[in-house]
Amino acid sequence: MSITNLTRRGVLRTGAVAGAGLALPTYLSAASHSGFTNAPGDSSVTLGFNVPQSGPYADEGADELRAYELAVEHLNGGGDGGMMGTFSSKVLDGTGILGRKVEYVTGDTQTKSDAARASAKSMIEKDGAIMITGGSSSGVAVAVQGLCQEAGVIFMAGLTHSNDTTGKDKKANGFRHFFNGYMSAAALAPVLEGLYGNDRKAYHLTADYTWGWTQQESIAAATEALGWETVNNVLTPLAATDFSSYIAPVLDSGADVLVLNHYGGNMVNSLTNAVQFGLRNKQVNGKNFEIVVPLFSRLMARGAGENIKGIVGSTNWHWSLQDEGSKAFVKSFGTKYGFPPSQAAHTCYVQTLLYADAVTRAGSFNPCAVVEALEGFEFDGMGNGPTLYRAEDHQCFKDVLVVRGKENPTSEFDLLEVVEVTPAAQVTYSPDNPMFAGGQLGSCNPGA
Repeated sequence: MSITNLTRRGVLRTGAVAGAGLALPTYLSAASHSGFTNAPGDSSVTLGFNVPQSGPYADEGADELRAYELAVEHLNGGGDGGMMGTFSSKVLDGTGILGRKVEYVTGDTQTKSDAARASAKSMIEKDGAIMITGGSSSGVAVAVQGLCQEAGVIFMAGLTHSNDTTGKDKKANGFRHFFNGYMSAAALAPVLEGLYGNDRKAYHLTADYTWGWTQQESIAAATEALGWETVNNVLTPLAATDFSSYIAPVLDSGADVLVLNHYGGNMVNSLTNAVQFGLRNKQVNGKNFEIVVPLFSRLMARGAGENIKGIVGSTNWHWSLQDEGSKAFVKSFGTKYGFPPSQAAHTCYVQTLLYADAVTRAGSFNPCAVVEALEGFEFDGMGNGPTLYRAEDHQCFKDVLVVRGKENPTSEFDLLEVVEVTPAAQVTYSPDNPMFAGGQLGSCNPGA
């Protein structure tokens, strides 16, 4: 990296974009709002919210959209400001983004990559969206991230957990706040060993797309390192709703743990089928049969009902956290919608504020200015403790929660208990980790 680039990155990390006597790139001038895709006018700026409004992840998508709308309200000076008051960066002031009112358009990804790309393309080309955000399916996130790289707009990923999003499919114009499969496995493995021992035989059912593949690879590697044996890994279609035919063979496999690498409605249905087959009441190899769900959320817990009790997994964030940022967000979201937010809502709200903050600190909507403002950015007050947006792969590193379904919930929202807050250092990996190899970040694309 050149000395010039080092200087630019250092300036942008601190937000000191003027008055320091440094020769900054022309796109960092506050007056420089042209020469890139969908450069906004003087009065408003349009963001694109691309979420699953149909398909197996629709519940997550609905909560994502609620969070995006709340973020826009706060950026435009409405409501109580939410996490803007707890965010360690103090440049957002409720006057929109760089004095422009924030407007937005929405799309339905249908939990399908092709539909998601088409929706994002329309928002960019027809609606003038300067930033696209959303997700819930990693297949969707990877596809839309690639499109945004080609189009020259920033992609602030919503819920996407595949290692590939910031691994082999990472892009310079894309950023992920949500954690990934490797981090879930790194947090879960010690807890699983403490609960179930190191002599286990695991049978995996895995959603047949990029998230499922990398989640299964991660949890299998982490548990095998403990001494567990992976008996089988069976891929299941994302569109499946009845998993009975996949559960039946588990009974004769010799496995004493079932790992459900499923999310959203898939997980609700597969867990329900597993309980119907009596797996939770069985003993195998002299041990109680256990079920593990590496990634789940309050929304999934609600869908699974009684079946979630005692099930261990990981989550990116939970509304019961007592830090000031989490409490502020839960209060704002609950006041507006009448119930607490999900982890999907949290990451989408935070991503929207992080984008607005990066533009403000950079003094420009130019995607290359935003990239440099986010790379290596360290922040706090957003609900996960001190967090780093790593420059090498645009992955956030922060604490990870291990959770378990509550045996005696006090309400329809009080369904999970936090078993452990795993520190960021335990889930951090090197940029050249083999599970994340194969792709290049490349250079930012400002588009037109």
